[in-house]
Amino acid sequence: MPGAAETRAGRAGDRARRPAAWGDDARRAAGGDGAPPAAGGDRGRRSGPILVALRDLGLGDFLTGIPALRALARAFPEHRRVLVAPAVLAPLVALSRTGFELWPDPPPGADVAVNLHGRGPQSHVRLLAARPRRLIAFACGDHAGPEWRAGEHEVHRWCRLLAESGIEADPGDLDLELPVTPTGATVIHPGAASEARRWPAERWAAIARVEAEAGHDVVVTGDARERELAARIADGVPRATVVAGQTDLSGLAATVAGAGRVLCGDTGVGHLATAFRVPSVVLFGPTPPAEWGPPPDRSRHTALWAGRRGDPHADAPDPGLLEISVDDVLAALCRPGRTRRPRVPANVNGGR
Repeated sequence: MPGAAETRAGRAGDRARRPAAWGDDARRAAGGDGAPPAAGGDRGRRSGPILVALRDLGLGDFLTGIPALRALARAFPEHRRVLVAPAVLAPLVALSRTGFELWPDPPPGADVAVNLHGRGPQSHVRLLAARPRRLIAFACGDHAGPEWRAGEHEVHRWCRLLAESGIEADPGDLDLELPVTPTGATVIHPGAASEARRWPAERWAAIARVEAEAGHDVVVTGDARERELAARIADGVPRATVVAGQTDLSGLAATVAGAGRVLCGDTGVGHLATAFRVPSVVLFGPTPPAEWGPPPDRSRHTALWAGRRGDPHADAPDPGLLEISVDDVLAALCRPGRTRRPRVPANVNGGR
């Protein structure tokens, strides 16, 4: 499932990776024509000056970057807009209605290059190699830009970069529209990129049973590697369906958009719930929701956090995440909204 392995811009220094999935098929799926766009002639596509934005990361990163991308689209309406990001994100790029084309690398000769990827230096170098006329990026080395602030919320960070560069941006401009038939189902997404952000399977199973007993269909999502985990959670739960490993990003988006509620860890699916305005409970462990959580002014979303940081890349569940009990999640389902701390510590096996 796309998004389970997202990386986070600036958390452990700058990243400048190129996704391995880009090939001719991926370019066509993203709307490309097989050759990098050129300012002087583009094989049937709109010509003109090029704006390139770099955010070569994952699902949650793209969704938190939508307000900045929309601000760029408004600020540069006559530019051909290119987004350097994984090809798998193409369905959501289209839903964002920003007019960006997806490309695997920055096109040469861009008029404006915007670093929405990290604080530098690697990502700065990647954009500067395309020789843009103007670079919008955080201060790093010889580049004099706005100051990077540790601990800033991911949405606000990139909107502030633009605002301090003379481009108005609205951090609340996060919503996506996807017409679907509402299912009212409870979607449980138990996976995450690292063990540190994975709540124990037996606790998810307890939540699934309660939701089923309340008359809700339960849908357990994930990628192909998480299908066994999803099956364990759904085992013996009436009204439960496992779709882990069976949906692409479009299918996952439709599943979330039609849901009655979404329960997940700190991963891209939580940002999908925010974008589609679906009530959610998101469990945070090593990273505070003040940096990656749903907007605090949206009462349909609840972030649960024990109040202390940890290692987001650890190979075991974060101790703070384990302090969140089944009862805490069920209480949040009944009273959605704002960030909450668990009432009492919970052990891994007891789940209460």
